Amino acid sequence: MKTQYYTATSLNGYIADEENSLSWLLQFDDVDGMGEHYARFMDEVGALAMGSTTYEWIMAQEDLLNAPEKWPYAAPTWVFSRRSLPAVPGADIRFVQGDVRPIHAQMAAAAQGKNSWIVGGGELAGQFHDHGLLDELILTFAPVMLATGAPLLPRRMAEPPLKLTNVERYGDVFVTLTYEVRKRPFANGRGGDDRGDEE
Repeated sequence: MKTQYYTATSLNGYIADEENSLSWLLQFDDVDGMGEHYARFMDEVGALAMGSTTYEWIMAQEDLLNAPEKWPYAAPTWVFSRRSLPAVPGADIRFVQGDVRPIHAQMAAAAQGKNSWIVGGGELAGQFHDHGLLDELILTFAPVMLATGAPLLPRRMAEPPLKLTNVERYGDVFVTLTYEVRKRPFANGRGGDDRGDEE
């Protein structure tokens, strides 16, 4: 059972542009093999967590208040937010804030031996990392450079370095790198920033 941060990123490390748009990524339709890769990944996911900005983007992208059946996840989902957000009717969504550690324990129990996916944003994934709870990064790089935007993972992760465990290429567009997150002796290197996430 792993806690994984699986996301797409520009080559220079942004997961959304300055307007919180993914148009730079969505221009790539039906890249050979990526659908199968995502399906294999999702088969092993038993719980998800995301920040409010990620949740609101999915809500708007899929028009979920009018079409709740388009909610893309069957597994229970924890949404970190300090604001009150609308729920998707019929979806197993749990709104939370604060320390990620008790939420991680709830996710692990709900996942029943499957993996937990930190959907985004990077700050939320960073908070799991701060407490030694992030096991794996699965990063799909798109052939795009962005001037600015939401950073991939705004943390120093250098000592010990990540361990590359897999490389996959999809057509002439994407490469997916999988890294094991090696644990530090003292995981909470930032002194316990338990704000919850708004990304």
